[in-house]
Order: sequence, then C-alpha cells, then structure tokens
Amino acid sequence: MSATATTINNLRLLIMADDPLARAGLFALLSHQSDFIIVGQVDTASDLWSHLEVYSPDVILYDLGWDPASALERLSDIQESDLPLVLLLPNEAVVAEAWATGARGLLPRDADLGKLQAALLAAAQGLVTLDPEFTPSLLATPAPLGQLAEALTPRELEVLQHLAQGLPNKAIARRLDISEHTVKFHVNAIMSKLGAQSRTEAVVRATQLGLILL
Repeated sequence: MSATATTINNLRLLIMADDPLARAGLFALLSHQSDFIIVGQVDTASDLWSHLEVYSPDVILYDLGWDPASALERLSDIQESDLPLVLLLPNEAVVAEAWATGARGLLPRDADLGKLQAALLAAAQGLVTLDPEFTPSLLATPAPLGQLAEALTPRELEVLQHLAQGLPNKAIARRLDISEHTVKFHVNAIMSKLGAQSRTEAVVRATQLGLILL
C-alpha cells in the first residue's frame, strides 16, 4: 500500500485478536474515527491468508493477547503480504521477537486512542512507531558485528536500498524492471546473508554494517 493508493482518511483496517473481548474493544475504540474503515475483526486460528484476500486491508492491527509466543508464530502469511502491521504487546519481554517480524508499530495492549491512531497512520505511510517503554528492550538486542560471511551482490544491494524505503516487493519489481518472483528471491538471499528473520531486521542490520544509510 502506498501513500497515494488510498486516501489517508479512508484506510481499510483489519483488527486481529484471538480474544473476542479484545477485538470488540478495539472496534469500539476505532470504529468512529474518520481515518479508518474497519473492514473486519478476525481471530488467528483460521486461515490468515484467506482473511487478507477477503478483506483487502491497507493496515492491520494485531493484539497478541497474553500468550504472544503462539501468536507470533502465526505471522508468516502477513509477512509474505508486505502489509503494514501494528502489534499490541502484553509486555517488553517479547519486544525483540515482535520487532523481528517486520512490524511497523509496537505498542502496549493498553495504548490509548491517540497512540493507536498515530501508529496505524504512520505504518500505512511506511513509517515505524515504537512505544518509549519498549525502547530499552530493543536497544539491548545484540547487534551483528564484523563483516558478512558472504558479500551482497550489486543487485542485492539495489534491492536492499529499496527495502530501506519500506517498499513492498511489487513496487521494487517495478522500480528495477524485474519480476516480483526475482525480487522475493533477492530478499530471501539478503535476509539469509544478514542473518535476519524479517525485512525490517535486515535493514537494521545492514545499516549497522554500513551497507546502507538511512
């Protein structure tokens, strides 16, 4: 989703949470906001990819509940979709793991309306939001040191620069005049060489290694 593809006061929002009370609470909080059209409220036990196809969201708000470990394991479909994702976390213990999913927003589960709105709008525009209470946990995550075991190719460096801009695979393919399948191949190679588990983590590690400047 690009900033020009959808008007900023008409974003299609999908609410995800296994707890029906959490879904209902988030719906009640956000349903009257002109920035969003809430297109669905779903749990994560069923086929996530089907939900994405049915609801075609521009941004996703995902409450991880009180058992975030199992919820985080079910994020692969969302990661493949390149959709902007804001996660609500129960505590700082899972910040590093949540950050590694490539989410564009990390907030506590009790975040107020103002923080939710700001994080969702920022995510839709390719920006990242991190609640201040989570910053120490993220900064404590060990950074990669030294050189890469295998250097990135010139094409991989090109793709990496576009990843740093928050572009999805389809947009990168258009920019570089290559297929989306080829972009996905390069992205996987970049993540493997950098030892990253997500696109966001790959950009962070590449920046720490001096491969890109943000």
